[in-house]
Amino acid sequence: MAVILGIDPGSRVCGYGVINAVGNKLEYISSGCIKVADLPFTDRLQIIFEGVTEIIKRYQPDEVAVEEIFVGKSAVSALKLGQARGVVIVACTNQQLPVHEYPPNQIKKALVGRGRADKSQMQHMVTSLLKLSASPQKDASDALCVAVCHVHTQSSLIKITGVEGSRRRRLQEEIKR
Repeated sequence: MAVILGIDPGSRVCGYGVINAVGNKLEYISSGCIKVADLPFTDRLQIIFEGVTEIIKRYQPDEVAVEEIFVGKSAVSALKLGQARGVVIVACTNQQLPVHEYPPNQIKKALVGRGRADKSQMQHMVTSLLKLSASPQKDASDALCVAVCHVHTQSSLIKITGVEGSRRRRLQEEIKR
């Protein structure tokens, strides 16, 4: 049993999703967004840091999965996103949590089976996998996708090695490092 915090970092909206992985079963715990769009940039970073720290304290995750930077058309936006992502990672490492990073195409492939899935496909799949009655808001949905990707990736690595029982737990500890 492992509680996973997935984070979709953003400099205006930072999505988070918390799930519990029990064997092959995924259970939804919580999701939401830290919205900071109307604040000065340095204040945004502070609020994101404090928000992620509070989420960690509230839900006590075992691991964190963070989406890697997607470089779009604007270099300035990419730099701001990188700073927000750095704040998220520092908030996690300050709480001694292992942080795993996944590129967007790997997240899409883990959930939908192809790396070029669109947002609506991702949102539908995470809603279905977690048996939610309604789709979460966009950034929260993205964060839940990151968490599910982490669970699928870790279980795939364990299956590939064919490790069971206590050897499996030791391998999971190795993977975390």
